[in-house]
Amino acid sequence: MSISKNAERIVWVSLFALCFLPVLTAPIALFIGIALSLLGFKPTFFSSSKITSLLLQGSVVLMGFGMNLSVVLQTTQAGFAATAISVVTTILVGVALGYLLKVDGKTAMLISCGTAICGGSAIAAVSPVIRAKEGQISFALMVVFLLNSVALFLFPFIGHLLNMSQEAFGFWAAIAIHDTSSVVGAGSAFGEQALQVATTVKLTRALWIIPMSLVLALVYQKDKAVKIKIPWFIALFVAAIAVAYFFPSWSESFVHLSWLGKRGMVVALLLIGNSISVVDIRKVGLGSFVMGILLWLMVSTASFFLLR
Repeated sequence: MSISKNAERIVWVSLFALCFLPVLTAPIALFIGIALSLLGFKPTFFSSSKITSLLLQGSVVLMGFGMNLSVVLQTTQAGFAATAISVVTTILVGVALGYLLKVDGKTAMLISCGTAICGGSAIAAVSPVIRAKEGQISFALMVVFLLNSVALFLFPFIGHLLNMSQEAFGFWAAIAIHDTSSVVGAGSAFGEQALQVATTVKLTRALWIIPMSLVLALVYQKDKAVKIKIPWFIALFVAAIAVAYFFPSWSESFVHLSWLGKRGMVVALLLIGNSISVVDIRKVGLGSFVMGILLWLMVSTASFFLLR
């Protein structure tokens, strides 16, 4: 697609502006970016590859201001144990599935972390730690967002159909649905108690971004003789959570910072989607989608029967 540079600037500035409006959600931004890339419309007046990583990391840090640590710490012991087991097991099973289906290692790790912890936020946090390429990030996000959207509508239906209790559904939704937004949506659709349980357990689950990122920083260190490169944005993420906890009088400001992080993530996803190419699609293949679907079905089914 060939247009003048001025028109190109107008289009991209307009798209960036739309990213800060509710009408443009994260999945839609990702798919718009992919569509524009496949049509050959890419920015020429700035280097998206140079700013995407910084934008992702900065957005993760800002989103930390929106996490309520006091609520997370009040989660029941059973909820924490179930979350811990599900996170570790999901990642191990996901990596094994990726190996069996011959999925690219980093793509498999991103899908596994997104499924195990908290969807797009986990992928955004882990991707710079393992030095994932934009194409790998794009496909991991596509898989997670697609399944996440299905779960938002499917889970409340199944919960009512099987007459699940409010508490059981809350735990199930928090463990088996990827993104926090869809967990909240599904919990709200099922009932007030389910919403409270689901939100609390999901917040606890989201904190696993921190230890998982640190572990992966060790695993993906190429030269063991070289000093480990600590993902400092994770430390800033922790600091943001702590600041929000110890300075409740600034809560209104923290709401705005968290919102800015969420919208910054939308901008980053637009750029990530735009970085994808037909070559990337052929390279990743069908295996990543099959892996993501199988892993999600396994987690959903196993957690359902365990909670029942």
